[in-house]
Amino acid sequence: MDSALTEIGLPIALAIIMFGLGLDLTLADFRRVGQQPKAVAIALLCQLALLPAVCFGLVVLFDLPPFLGIGMLLLAASPGGTTANLFSHLFRGDVALNISLTAINSVVAIATLPLITNVAIDYFDKSESVSMPLDEVVKVFVLILVPTGLGMLVRARKASFATAMDKPVRVASAVILGVLVLGILLGEKDRVGDYLADVGLVAALFCAISLVVGYVVPRALGIVEGQAIASSFEIGVHNGTLAIFVAENILEVNEIAVPAAVYSLLMFFMAGAWGVVISRRVGQREPSSVAS
Repeated sequence: MDSALTEIGLPIALAIIMFGLGLDLTLADFRRVGQQPKAVAIALLCQLALLPAVCFGLVVLFDLPPFLGIGMLLLAASPGGTTANLFSHLFRGDVALNISLTAINSVVAIATLPLITNVAIDYFDKSESVSMPLDEVVKVFVLILVPTGLGMLVRARKASFATAMDKPVRVASAVILGVLVLGILLGEKDRVGDYLADVGLVAALFCAISLVVGYVVPRALGIVEGQAIASSFEIGVHNGTLAIFVAENILEVNEIAVPAAVYSLLMFFMAGAWGVVISRRVGQREPSSVAS
């Protein structure tokens, strides 16, 4: 991507998206974590430990080139995206749990995202050509936490304005992500076919596994349906904009952003299809449970 989009457009895009996330948050969302610790703990364990391990396994199994492998693990380390709340709402998930998980994830990622990414960089022996210095990491998460905090402040002071802005900001977030994905793919247009061949299947598998694991593991451990659906979308819908921002502005390697771009393209369709599958599954169970 050209420097104007990378150095100016990306930070603005990320700030808008995180401000929109803040418009959905209140301090009660953080306190709610203590009221449903089991659901939160299981979802966080899946997202912070299980899925990065699965992603690493896919990277090794498919023998991805180093920068694409780093990009996949950067994506796996990124917290849930704001779109997860929308999918959860559409398919009868516990949106309050989504909001709580997104809030916690955004804070926890301050430590886990650079840790997992640096492990990937070391594994591929690319520390001489790419690095994630601490001061740059701090800048990234200031850019995340300040707009989120401002959004929460607006929500607290002007709840009616926050409600009115919810849909426009969500639409803007989706459009922004679409522009970023298009920009990355155009910037790599000479090799986009090779990238899709290299990472398309891995990204699709990782998305499918994330969505399924996010639902099946909580259900197997006794979490109720609505919370399992919320967990599924929170784990399966990553913050692609954050991954792209880190790849472009911190690691400064366009190729590392490609997996997040490809994943973001596939994610909307796969999450929607998975939501339909879950809805039918729940719908088939509900009549029998009523009859009994």
